[in-house]
Amino acid sequence: MNYKRIIAGLSIVGIFAVVSGFTRIIDDPVKKIAEQLDKWISSHPQEKVYLQLDKPYYASGEDIWFKAYVTVGSSHELSGLSGILNVDLIDDKDSVKQSVKLPVLNGLTWGDFALPDTFKEGNYRIRAYTNWMRNAGEDYFFDKTITIVNSISNDVFIKANYTYDNQNGQQKVNSTINYTDLTGAPYAGKTVSYTVQIGPKPIKGKGVTDDKGNLNINFISPGTASTWQGKIIAELKISNGKSVTKSVLIKAASSKVDVQFFPEGGSLVNGNETTIAFKAVGADGLGTSIKGVVTDNQNNQVTGFTSSHLGMGAFNLISENDKTYKAKITYADGSENTVDLPAAVNTGYSLKINSESRNVIVQITPGSAIMTSSAPTEAISLIAQSGGVICYAGKSKPDSKSFTAIIPKTKFPTGIVQFTLFSSTGEPMNERLVFIQNHDQLKLGVAAEHESYSPRQKVTIDLNANDKDDKPVVGSFSVAVTDETKVTVDESAENNILSDLLLTSDLKGYIEKPGYYFADVNQKTMADLDVLMLTQGYHRFEWKQLLNDNLPPIIFQPEKTLEISGHLKTLGGKPIAHGKITLFSTKGGVFLIDTVSDDDGKFTFRNLVFKDSIKFVIQARTAKDRKNVQIDVDNVMQQKVGPNKNAPDLQVNISDGLSAYLENSKLNYTDELKYGIGNHAIQLKTVEIKAIKEPPVKDSENLNGPGNADQVIKADVLGTLGCGRLTDCLQGLLFGVVFRSDTPYSTRSMNTPMQIMVDGVYVDAEVLNNLNAPDIEGIEVLRSIMYTSIYGGRGGGGILIITTKRGDSAYAIQRYAPGIITYNPKGYHKARVFYSPKYDDPKTNTQIKDLRSTIYWNPSIITGKDGKASFNFFNADAKGSYRVIVEGIGANGELGRQVYHYKVE
Repeated sequence: MNYKRIIAGLSIVGIFAVVSGFTRIIDDPVKKIAEQLDKWISSHPQEKVYLQLDKPYYASGEDIWFKAYVTVGSSHELSGLSGILNVDLIDDKDSVKQSVKLPVLNGLTWGDFALPDTFKEGNYRIRAYTNWMRNAGEDYFFDKTITIVNSISNDVFIKANYTYDNQNGQQKVNSTINYTDLTGAPYAGKTVSYTVQIGPKPIKGKGVTDDKGNLNINFISPGTASTWQGKIIAELKISNGKSVTKSVLIKAASSKVDVQFFPEGGSLVNGNETTIAFKAVGADGLGTSIKGVVTDNQNNQVTGFTSSHLGMGAFNLISENDKTYKAKITYADGSENTVDLPAAVNTGYSLKINSESRNVIVQITPGSAIMTSSAPTEAISLIAQSGGVICYAGKSKPDSKSFTAIIPKTKFPTGIVQFTLFSSTGEPMNERLVFIQNHDQLKLGVAAEHESYSPRQKVTIDLNANDKDDKPVVGSFSVAVTDETKVTVDESAENNILSDLLLTSDLKGYIEKPGYYFADVNQKTMADLDVLMLTQGYHRFEWKQLLNDNLPPIIFQPEKTLEISGHLKTLGGKPIAHGKITLFSTKGGVFLIDTVSDDDGKFTFRNLVFKDSIKFVIQARTAKDRKNVQIDVDNVMQQKVGPNKNAPDLQVNISDGLSAYLENSKLNYTDELKYGIGNHAIQLKTVEIKAIKEPPVKDSENLNGPGNADQVIKADVLGTLGCGRLTDCLQGLLFGVVFRSDTPYSTRSMNTPMQIMVDGVYVDAEVLNNLNAPDIEGIEVLRSIMYTSIYGGRGGGGILIITTKRGDSAYAIQRYAPGIITYNPKGYHKARVFYSPKYDDPKTNTQIKDLRSTIYWNPSIITGKDGKASFNFFNADAKGSYRVIVEGIGANGELGRQVYHYKVE
């Protein structure tokens, strides 16, 4: 990108006498700013990820379905930068429970997580990112908090409530925990032992539930308590010998409210009218309502204020010289507090922006000291950028005091625009974020043939996608249909493709209910969004670092495809040039590829396609075919899991309001078990075990099936052997096997050595003594033709199948001997297909109850050149309202979302 082209496209608009303060002359420092921004956006293109999920919460035993949109740049065009997306399911302990790697084609991909029946209930988060996005930091990843409930293996449901009061100057937390079963019946008169984990010392106690199933737990909040880090772990004794342990989140350990005031542009300048925004946040991280008055240092009331949305609001103030100001705040509970407003200054500038009309009106007013001074006024510059692209640039004329610019909104893309005022030396002085709404999203028409349907009736939905000019759009879309009688949704609270890609993906920190600003765009929501812009800072880059050419280093490169790389070295650590490296696997058919190391011993296998959990063997030799080499694989450094940036979204009572959903989940599980469908683990009743069949060797590659061998030696035996060399351990332990010079021979074929397989790979006998007995999961001896025949000619002398223990690491490496290793890289997840019954097919079993909560999911709907597409599905058994959500992106980056409802009667 060329900054000269950027500047050429800028439009500076001046009005009347005030307008004459602006000039179209573009030189330093504007030129330097444009150059640096151009350099930044060229070297650090902004990739973003948005995931549409099929519903906002889930139950154990269900599937999480998602479609990912990977975009780049301020125009949100589908990215061709990255070819791989990482998606993680993370629990409330910041531990990754499931992780998938997905291939990205033209910025699109989709996948799923299967939740086992025994999946623990609680707060979880879904995180998605590309390797390139790691350069910007975890703050800019897609990160959504969800709840997962469990009605299958869960007999006890809890609800916690917290109140606070003051005791001897300390904050006292009064908690009430209510215990019920799935139907709401209380667990009365039950003993509960609990531990409060908050602060440096745990608090332990015991109590008994009352006739309503309530237990009161009170404690003093430690001053060092961290917000939303506390828990109450309580064990409820249901009956003799049976107890249930539950963990309850302590989201806030006090009733304290933090209130901050933000003058527009960053400065409260004496003599100028300034808009001051404020934000009140409770100890739980959520906005809380406040009201109050502003007084000066003579106790005169200047103005009043009241929060308008989620603890945020704004008021205007003309500060006077030699006066200070305070805000007397009244909180929701009636308590009061007084907070100093930011100190006013005489020098500097006020930056005031109004974007309510079709134009953005910028007013820049100097302080009284500058206005009354006879000294020449310095030239200042105004830059407006979005996603690193300059949309507006201007510089004041010499000796101009005040000036105004009127800029058509069409000069800006929809989204966040950063306005910055620079001094004559290029120092940033004032800053203001503005959200531009051009109403240029896709116009999505979603309609069914009828307004109401019957259960199990076929529904056809027509989709029509047009741009803002009503021209048809080719685009990629995903659709989720849910039963609203089971899956209730607060539309103002849910995030969506608009709120993510236009708002939260560009801001650090927590944004409460971002979907509110896009669910119903009107004068009120736009005013509330403007207040949010006044209280939020832009952190994609820091101006001083950018202008000083101190750009952050590029550590992570875009991943186009899967690859395996490493270095070839001598046993002494020196690089081996032109060494021969072979990569192969026998899993799912023979795969083999080779390459040669460069002058530094570096080798890379590119453009690989393999599924998750596959095991590779890497074998290397020198150019002279010598085996004494060391192979070091470049493991991709795993992304750490930081604190949940959306921690205020964590739910204290995850089952609250979900009784219908829980009951349906339980019924669905029971019915699927009855007919033997679904991927469920059957929970058996307690039985007396008469005999135990020895389980096969875990992860065995035995073609006869794990454990099908003439002899099996398990890890429990191998782990007790104290000999130093494996062949010494096995001599006499393996029936009908003798070792000659550490090579095994079957007594049935003493002239032909036995083949040795380690984790499915044929290896030389010299590898045996490089293995440690405690690292082996099992050894299977194949001597008889019943077991060796499947291996053809290679099995003539018999086979020793050795299976090593598998580590938990996704990149586990086993070294068997110099020049040979096995490697378990993370491969592609194979996305499954959503099952939707077809009731017009006579083969469909209509006797099974249809209790689906997600009625239909399709991540791949493409509109044609006419902007049209259609899809169909069958309703479930439940009557009520069904909700259709369509989201997607047009070929030119246009974003679209539409919600449609129809009745099932």
